[in-house]
Amino acid sequence: MKKHFINGNAWLLIGLLIMTALFFSSSQSYQSQSQVSNLSQLLPSQPFAKQLSQVHFSYAGSSVSIEHLGYYKFVEFFLRKFAHFSSYLLLGISLYLGIKNRFNIRQLLPIVAITTWLAATGYASLDELHQMYTSGRSPLFQDVLLDSIGALTGIVIIFLISILTLRYKK
Repeated sequence: MKKHFINGNAWLLIGLLIMTALFFSSSQSYQSQSQVSNLSQLLPSQPFAKQLSQVHFSYAGSSVSIEHLGYYKFVEFFLRKFAHFSSYLLLGISLYLGIKNRFNIRQLLPIVAITTWLAATGYASLDELHQMYTSGRSPLFQDVLLDSIGALTGIVIIFLISILTLRYKK
């Protein structure tokens, strides 16, 4: 029997811990999570401000630019969206590996991948719904899309590695 570095239960536990951290994070107001003051201390010279001032776009109906938000809130916006993407990327990976290790039948891998992505997307939706009831938070459909893409990216990476590993073994 093949031994895995981390077994399926451990991956599912990691996924549960990520979900718990996400739930705790969405329970806090924006003001309590804001990193603007830390960024102003960490980046007092506002590096790349001139280059970043050329970036302008709309996200969830709001203008995102240094001109509109200011340098530190602009940088924080990208840090927050990176946190969304990367935490759901890790969630997708951990859930996929946890489920895959239970049903490690090659023909089932696409079903496991789709099921995992739907579960992660469902959790992202519930997390945004939870934010609706948290003071100072705004639930955004765009964040569910970003979370979903993060989970899908993680699942696709591991899915492709799984397929390549199975082919290499043959």
